[in-house]
Amino acid sequence: MNVYFDNAATTPLDKKVLEKMLPYMEQEYGNPSSIHKRGREIKSAIEKSRSKVAELLSCEPGEIFFTSGGTEADNMFLINTVFEKKIDTLITTKIEHHAVLHCCHYLSKVNKTKIRFIETNEKGAINYQDLEDALKSNKRSLVSLMHGNNEIGNINNLKKISKICTQYNALLHSDTVQTIGHYKIDLNDINIDGIVGSAHKFHGPKGVGFLYLNNKHKISPYIHGGSQERNMRGGTENVYGIIGLAEALKISCDAMDEHKERIISVKRKMIDLLKNKIDGIKFNGLSDNLEKSLYTVLNVSIPGIEDQQMFLFNLDMNNIAASGGSACSSGSSIGSHVLNEIEKYDGHSSIRFSFNKYNSIEEVEYVVDKILEIMKI
Repeated sequence: MNVYFDNAATTPLDKKVLEKMLPYMEQEYGNPSSIHKRGREIKSAIEKSRSKVAELLSCEPGEIFFTSGGTEADNMFLINTVFEKKIDTLITTKIEHHAVLHCCHYLSKVNKTKIRFIETNEKGAINYQDLEDALKSNKRSLVSLMHGNNEIGNINNLKKISKICTQYNALLHSDTVQTIGHYKIDLNDINIDGIVGSAHKFHGPKGVGFLYLNNKHKISPYIHGGSQERNMRGGTENVYGIIGLAEALKISCDAMDEHKERIISVKRKMIDLLKNKIDGIKFNGLSDNLEKSLYTVLNVSIPGIEDQQMFLFNLDMNNIAASGGSACSSGSSIGSHVLNEIEKYDGHSSIRFSFNKYNSIEEVEYVVDKILEIMKI
């Protein structure tokens, strides 16, 4: 059996998405900036995709800008906003994705922007009172708090955060890469300046994403050299990627409840089996709380497993794909910055299992059996 439990890193491409993309990889190859018929047809396809994404998120097409992925979209919003809106303080947490954290450190270095880290408890939950306190004492602030944590699965209450930011007249950005396509996001129902998405997290192609930029929030282009994306991002568009993104998001949103129910059953089964078969199993963050965590992510520490890389290697030898945390930090020798921040090291390595709509109960049973075998080695 081959089991893929690393879907927080990337998801398999939906066959229906590939079918939608293929014509734009073979026959429909015009440059969307060209004024001839082939170019105009491709430009029209891009704009239809933009309108589809906007409809699914309840925003205006003009608020969607296609990018190479979530990381670029985070950089585009954070860096340009800080420079152009004269932001004095970035308010965030130490457990954000590095796409946000590294931006903050860059801005602190080159622009002397102050970083105010919000307190998180031992489970990674943010302290909302500390957020208010930070906003009271920092007037020109930009808040960046992720919707769903990619390592421990914690979900932040975006509506609550939005209300607090609105009360103190602060700008709000959220890295929503792990929740787009998995949770309903109604941008008419929340006051937020920017969110981001990445197609390969919801069964779309790699190398394409988007930035939602609230019409009230104007910034300059991030990449210069062309008039694409309404003068906001120079460079020929990733046409078939954009087509695939829009189709993948539509499929995900149309069947969201069905997919959620299936994936929750898989995650619940894994939690139950690990609890019943492994004494001392520990669930990191809130990942074992089905109400307060991403239904796609489960992060565990297994007693007696001190060499994470060897454990992951043994899983791989049994045709099981899982991870030790963020794929963007793979190969790092310092471990998970998220777990290092929220918990004291207990000698047990953490493993992240993350699920998709194709996973099954049978796969969970196979994985747990193999974990038990590996623990005996």
